[in-house]
Amino acid sequence: MLIKVYGSAVFGIDATTVVVEVNVDKGVGYHLVGLPDNAIKESNYRIAAALQNIGYKIPGKKITINMAPADLRKEGSAYDLTLALGILAASNQINSEEIGDYLIMGELSLDGSLQPIKGALPIAIKAKDEGFKGFILPNENAKEAAVVEDFKVYGVDNIKEVIDFFDSGMPLVETQVDTQEEFNEQSGHPEFDFSDVRGQESIKRCMEIAAAGGHNVILIGPPGAGKTMLAKRLPSILPPMTLQEALETTKIHSVVGKVKNRGLMSQRPFRNPHHTISAAALVGGGSYPQPGEISLSHNGVLFLDELPEFERRVLEVMRQPMEDREVTIARAQYTITYPSSFMLVASMNPSPSGYFNDPDAPLTSSPTEMQRYLSKISGPLLDRIDIHIEVTPVPFEKLSDERKGEGSVVIRERVIRARKIQSERFSQLNELHYNAQMGTKLIRKYCPLDEDSKELLKNAMQRLNLSARAYDRILKVSRTIADLENVDEINTSHISEAIQYRSLDREGWLG
Repeated sequence: MLIKVYGSAVFGIDATTVVVEVNVDKGVGYHLVGLPDNAIKESNYRIAAALQNIGYKIPGKKITINMAPADLRKEGSAYDLTLALGILAASNQINSEEIGDYLIMGELSLDGSLQPIKGALPIAIKAKDEGFKGFILPNENAKEAAVVEDFKVYGVDNIKEVIDFFDSGMPLVETQVDTQEEFNEQSGHPEFDFSDVRGQESIKRCMEIAAAGGHNVILIGPPGAGKTMLAKRLPSILPPMTLQEALETTKIHSVVGKVKNRGLMSQRPFRNPHHTISAAALVGGGSYPQPGEISLSHNGVLFLDELPEFERRVLEVMRQPMEDREVTIARAQYTITYPSSFMLVASMNPSPSGYFNDPDAPLTSSPTEMQRYLSKISGPLLDRIDIHIEVTPVPFEKLSDERKGEGSVVIRERVIRARKIQSERFSQLNELHYNAQMGTKLIRKYCPLDEDSKELLKNAMQRLNLSARAYDRILKVSRTIADLENVDEINTSHISEAIQYRSLDREGWLG
């Protein structure tokens, strides 16, 4: 008897429906075809033990299973439940009338219980689009899949529940998630708050500007100055995610199995990879392509601590994704695109010892050593970082001060107002949402300067030996500072503040 059961394969961040055709005929043998990987080939051992332990069995006949489309590579153990039910239905051990109306996925344990799968959200979206009655999957993934509105999702703990549902009509409990309620959870108090930071008022101001305009930022300072502490608090002042952004972000994290027992991701991601990370782990890829750290930080913050310690080749592969806000992984057989619209926050010591330019510390690195250390970061990468800021150690008087600084909630309100101005400004441009995304043409249009501002900028570029690449960056940051003050025209105070945020362009740093 031939039975068709439906599963799904995740390709990039989208799903493709897989038809599992099971044929039981006279003879002996077990043949599984359709480009399955080793995890799927081993499934017959898990299925046999699981069925044995709940009172069923794999028939001693010739079983042929085809996973169509046969030219698409299938991977992972999530097809166990699909295959097991197909075998039971094809051997007439259970009723198979409605089995083709549902999409079924899950990994089997030997006792028949179900283990979580990856990619439940994109699979649920595809299943709804293709008109399935519902999606049956492990309980741990049910909330994640139930984010899809007007679609029935059933979370189960054991294969026996699914068998009873199809064979005896025993109802399954539908998992329901209030998407709006999940989404509203992000208005809660942040885990890391700017009120915890003592002193560093100028750096807090710099982080507020970066958040308001979506600017990439690099913090330069000696160890213990507070660079990591400030970076970790940046997500707390970013605007709340829109519903569309939350869905996009959840989808990416679902593909790598990081949304277990959760519905919609309501907080912006903060990713902090170690400096030993490989290029494939950072941008994505591998033999079975997976999103990298830059895609997992989509709509959030990617923090690269001790930037010069990263391999130069690893940093160079980030240049294109930072510009295009997406990363394309090309192989001979396929091409996958992952979104990667993130804010880059990098930190670094000014020299190998960490204390160059610190008047109170002994000079242990020569200018030549410092130059070699800084040259690990390429100009084109720095070209994509709008704000460079020096972080100095906090004096004891401020560290011991009991008064709390301005909280993240207050700063966030100002950031949200500035972002609203930018949204209105770029409302006619679909791919543009904030100032950091402006190209040269839009900078000329939205950042006009009066004569005094032009003169100030000209003098600064000559006196401080600022590079040509600093010009556009200064204008973009000036535009954001003006937006924070709710001012239409950029003036000299905005320009002068933006000039301060180009430390690495000055002579004596990289020049």
